Amino acid sequence: MALSVQQRGKVFLVLTVCLLVVGVCVPFSGHDLQRVMQVAIGFCAVLYGLSVAPSERLVDRPTALGLALIIALGLLSSVLAHQPLWAFTEMAVFISCGAIAVAFALLRRHGGEALDRTLILVVTGLCLIKSIQYLHAGGLAFTSGASTLDPDSLLSGFSNKRFYGQFQTFTLPLLALPLLIPNVSRAWRGAVFALLCVWWLIAISGGTRGTWLGMVVAGVVLAALGPSGRRWLGWQLAAVVGGVLLYGAVFTVLAGYLGVEIASAASDRLTTSLSGRGPIWWQAWHMLVERPWLGFGPMHFADIANKTAAHPHQAILQWTSEWGVPSALCVAVLAWRGGWATVAEVRERMLSTKRADLLRLCLLAALIAALVQSMVDGVIVMPNSQVWLALVVGWLMALHVWRTPAPTALPLAWGVWKALTVVSVGLLVFIVVRDLPQINQAQQQYLSTHDNLLQPRFWAQGVIAR
Repeated sequence: MALSVQQRGKVFLVLTVCLLVVGVCVPFSGHDLQRVMQVAIGFCAVLYGLSVAPSERLVDRPTALGLALIIALGLLSSVLAHQPLWAFTEMAVFISCGAIAVAFALLRRHGGEALDRTLILVVTGLCLIKSIQYLHAGGLAFTSGASTLDPDSLLSGFSNKRFYGQFQTFTLPLLALPLLIPNVSRAWRGAVFALLCVWWLIAISGGTRGTWLGMVVAGVVLAALGPSGRRWLGWQLAAVVGGVLLYGAVFTVLAGYLGVEIASAASDRLTTSLSGRGPIWWQAWHMLVERPWLGFGPMHFADIANKTAAHPHQAILQWTSEWGVPSALCVAVLAWRGGWATVAEVRERMLSTKRADLLRLCLLAALIAALVQSMVDGVIVMPNSQVWLALVVGWLMALHVWRTPAPTALPLAWGVWKALTVVSVGLLVFIVVRDLPQINQAQQQYLSTHDNLLQPRFWAQGVIAR
């Protein structure tokens, strides 16, 4: 018996939530497991997309043409790249993220407003699990009798604390939604606010400046959009104060009382240093100047070995150096059009207290914060961040209100898109099956000859230079 559209959506949602929990919450999770998680979610998204045909277009004609041009330029750049297979793999990641965004958009359109509540419950549940893990690790650390404590050691589930910070950049804005809805009970609002304070405590102790910067810019933008945005900012500022007080109580008062010295305090991160990004930004700039039209090929920053990273920690430099300036301009124009359309909707509905309108506000804040952080960090590279970026974009697509009657979907264009997603996910599955059995051995060989340092890109050891 064939499943209905709603039943298929529920299956996709359950599988995605389970994969997110595994990728984020298991203590032994890291970059490679999260990459496998991303490929698995992409596989589920493609299956769901094959079984559900949209009755109306998800994007307008200029956006569709822009995406087609980006993909065409990427294919040409990949063919001319030094290592075409890795270039096509990066393209497959890009298309699979598009498939995940489309799947979430279709899921929300068919599931309605009930899915908004589910999304926030998932976000709240993930943040609660990570907060409990953090507090449990802190309790063990303070009762262990150790004379020093590094707050970074309390973070789990990510290969690097910056990747943890990227996850918080997406979830901090969304976690404030229950505080904005007027008919939420006082007990539930108090519990969510306490969780938001703890979540800010973790963001402060983690010291990811990109998260701080992204949230500041998102707050400024939302405050300028109207009263709902200022309410969102007010709750975030209150939670920041709560997080700072918790940080002081735990890492200053309690640590001093127990005689524990705190290493790598949050105040040590209040600097304007580039943390070693200067050389890799220059490398990306020189690549851009040498090949401005098509770049060196997707993922090919990692084909030029350096001692710092396999990506430049700057989204614009990464895209221009690898995909070329024309492709980067297309991406920038599409991002601006989509962002401006969302801003216009938020401004029109700034007085609305409907859950969907308030969720759109929080999703916009998450998108702004993530894009700002991508200017100094690898938000568009890390697998978990790519999934959350696709989720945010897909949900915003579903919530978009067309100003004119929504155009009907084109069967030919939808068929081409489905074929692209199938090929892309198939390539990613092939790469995973090929590399995963010997990935630990390959990493150990790399560590033994490269200063015991992994440089993540597709895998945790992401350098593809031969």
